[in-house]
Amino acid sequence: MSSVSLLDASDTSELRKARGAFFTPQPLTRFIAEWAVRTPADQVMEPSAGDAAFLIEAVRRLVELGVAAPTVAGVEIHEHSARVARERITDAGGAPNITHSDFFLVDPAPRYDAVIGNPPYIRYQDFTGEARSRSRAAALKAGVALSGLASSWAAFTIQSALFLRPGGRMGLVLPAELLSVNYAAPVRQFLFDRFRSVELVLFTERVFPEAEADVVLLLADGFDEGPADHATIHEARDAEALETLGVPLTWSPKTPADKWTGLLIGVEALRPLRELRESGAFNVLEDWGDTTLGMVTGNNGYFALSPARVKELGLSRADLLRLSPPGSSHLRGLSLTRHNMTDLGNAGKATWLFRPGDTPSAAAEEYIKAGHTAGVDQAYKCRVRRTWYQVPLLPPADLLLTCMNADTPRLTTNEAGALHLNSVHGVYLSAEHRKLGRELLPLASLNSVTLLNAEMVGRSYGGGILKIEPREADMWAMPSPSLVTARADALRAIKPRVARLLRTGELLEAVQVVDQALLLDSAELTDHDVDVVRRAHQTMTSRRVARAESGR
Repeated sequence: MSSVSLLDASDTSELRKARGAFFTPQPLTRFIAEWAVRTPADQVMEPSAGDAAFLIEAVRRLVELGVAAPTVAGVEIHEHSARVARERITDAGGAPNITHSDFFLVDPAPRYDAVIGNPPYIRYQDFTGEARSRSRAAALKAGVALSGLASSWAAFTIQSALFLRPGGRMGLVLPAELLSVNYAAPVRQFLFDRFRSVELVLFTERVFPEAEADVVLLLADGFDEGPADHATIHEARDAEALETLGVPLTWSPKTPADKWTGLLIGVEALRPLRELRESGAFNVLEDWGDTTLGMVTGNNGYFALSPARVKELGLSRADLLRLSPPGSSHLRGLSLTRHNMTDLGNAGKATWLFRPGDTPSAAAEEYIKAGHTAGVDQAYKCRVRRTWYQVPLLPPADLLLTCMNADTPRLTTNEAGALHLNSVHGVYLSAEHRKLGRELLPLASLNSVTLLNAEMVGRSYGGGILKIEPREADMWAMPSPSLVTARADALRAIKPRVARLLRTGELLEAVQVVDQALLLDSAELTDHDVDVVRRAHQTMTSRRVARAESGR
């Protein structure tokens, strides 16, 4: 019987997505099963069986190895899917042992040679209550403390390993978040500590078009025979290309818990940054100052106002504060000036924050009443304030940092002294570096090494967007104050030209100008070094964009 005829009409795609269930293409299930199942005696388990796609391939593989009606095991929380799994395994010639249960309620007895599957991917904001508590408790059994921000797959990976016999193998389809997010640090450390061998397969195109997340294949061998001292990295275009994997890359992380995004780049492209850091020519953004989230209004449509709307409402200047408009498309140059703010306001952008004091004007009182009538005061962020219409303020930042980027994160000097919302981050420079940083850091940051490192510390989101959070920005590689000081005259000389190039959208041309003045003329790097870094950056950005386009 085909799986199509067994579908439960009530089990919609929305419900499957809510529990993190995405059906895995056969090339992936076959590849992992053939890697993991090696002898007729192998006992196989799938931690989130779904419709048993992996177990069917395991049955096929065991039959190939001479086993008649091989028994395979799995756990599935969804009752109908568990029934489908049993029937499909039987139809494939196997004997199903499918437990209908929450995976984290099953005792992880170490009786399996191979654990294979595609753990559910449920983001932390949807992975709540008892389910989250059980998952974190399960991970603690292995000595792994997961953050409250961890998505479901992280605990599934840890719990799955506990079902393995010593020397066992685990082949899982995991979100590419494994490589980059902070909450996955304990998982990365666990894999290196407990397995003898860690292999990863990376894809240049999206494998699950219906899911936002990119994926990697984790092939971990030799459980309880670790630690591993390196990872072996394979790359494939898509699932169908798994049959023709090229020569793998051997990669050794400095610390396994750190982000693994460096493995996408290659040793030659990483060397210039390492040498720049060792010489003191580069450090990180945190050495210049503190990066913080922006303000949260609770309702930007109400609090962020254009000059025309201010005039219409008759608000006084005392009711308003200068605001960098929501979004970040206007922050693509070297500075945000009062003149820029005027142009933005004339174009209808919200350049004012409604923020009356304790004695609002008459017009402000009317606007407050209108907001109350419209229920703005009941929005969560408004409701928990002592005075609902007084947005908690941050001082104007020295620099504004774009956090959602189609190309690369940008630093912009806040010459206008505007406040910023949470669509951008604020960088507050230390007193020691404030003058130099405001004048030249946005310019100096437009170099190829910093652009490449942004792809490493940030994370790729749906649509090919590169997102960078404050904690990630803290670790973002920057020219050091000493290098910027040494190259200050050269940077000042190119600043007008770079500003013109940015105004016309010629980012890469601007970067070449900065590279020459900052890195090449100073002999910090050679032409070959910079070419290698540029190619690596292009590869990383092309990879990010290609994954987005393949998911359309």
